[in-house]
Amino acid sequence: MALALLADGESVLRRPLLGEDTLATLEAIKAFGAQVTGGDELRIVGGELRCPDAVIDARNSGTTIRLMAGVASLLPCSTVLTGDASVRSRPMQPLIDALCMLGVRCESTRGNGLAPLIVRGPNLGTATEVRGDVSSQFISALLLPSPLKAVDTTVRLTSPLRSRPYVDITREMMLRFGARSEALPDGFLVPGGQRYRPQTYTVPGDFSSAAFPLAAGALTGRVTVRNLDPADAQGDRAFLDILTGLGAEVAWRGDALTCSRGELRGAAIDLGDAPDLFPITAVMCAYARGESRIYNAAHVRLKESDRIAATVQFLRAMGAEVRETADGCVMEGGRPLKGAHVDARNDHRILMAAAVAAMAAEGETVIGDGECHRISYPDFVKDMRSLGARMEMIP
Repeated sequence: MALALLADGESVLRRPLLGEDTLATLEAIKAFGAQVTGGDELRIVGGELRCPDAVIDARNSGTTIRLMAGVASLLPCSTVLTGDASVRSRPMQPLIDALCMLGVRCESTRGNGLAPLIVRGPNLGTATEVRGDVSSQFISALLLPSPLKAVDTTVRLTSPLRSRPYVDITREMMLRFGARSEALPDGFLVPGGQRYRPQTYTVPGDFSSAAFPLAAGALTGRVTVRNLDPADAQGDRAFLDILTGLGAEVAWRGDALTCSRGELRGAAIDLGDAPDLFPITAVMCAYARGESRIYNAAHVRLKESDRIAATVQFLRAMGAEVRETADGCVMEGGRPLKGAHVDARNDHRILMAAAVAAMAAEGETVIGDGECHRISYPDFVKDMRSLGARMEMIP
């Protein structure tokens, strides 16, 4: 959507996932001047950025506030960006500093490195630097506006890049819309003087959402998820390797992926490039016999919740033997889990992971913040019910 906003002309997005995060981005690009029509097929006319008339509200979407901060840096006016309490608690200082190095006036209204932000361009600088181990969204926010500048832009990483597949997808999509970039040993170079061209694009099936029904299949029987691309470069496609590494059976047939229950056994799992998979991977490990270790995921503490602490808490409540570590957790899996009261901390991935854990547990589980799955997977409850799960929304 951000690229369609920046492209000259009408882009068509087919099969968009209209969760609350996506809708927040849609409202943001409208505020920046995009003309949007349609539903299941969105038509977005971009290319004429304007200063927003009101505050940009990213709601619960960290991706939205960070990418739109990058867009705002192109404009010679002040843009105010904020979000809900969760977004206002997530780190922004690395992006603030990086934009300032490019000549942008960017500041936290509270002076604490958190949203709300005020961003005032223009973005005229040629070089900046940013940490790579906090959020890949910082890098994407710096790359997206750079082709439209008159000068080349170098983005240097001051720490190892985590979640690299997300940055790779950003660069692939930039190229699809007509703008090239180069990988450097310590960062990226984006030539200036380029333009984004409008595109017709079919949004692929989302592996991060598919992970939940696939895990349900691995724990309770057999599930097939359609509309997935076996060659897709999404980082969360790594869940397929996680499933097979733990002993589940996975098979492709065209765009349909079937996951069946197998004899699950513990494993050591590196989530450095796929942090969003932490909660559901931990659920899988809780049901896998023997010791499992999930590591290299310290950056998930900075998501909608501290996902390491939140996941360990609900798994312990359900009877799992699990120990929190600085960058993940260690558990002795294979023992039966039981129903419990779970605090989802208003985090969609915690709620959905706990729900999958509950499907294979003994007894009833009550999960708070039952609507928050709508942030990324609006049809989660409907889909789980179609698999046979007994789920009720409590008023």
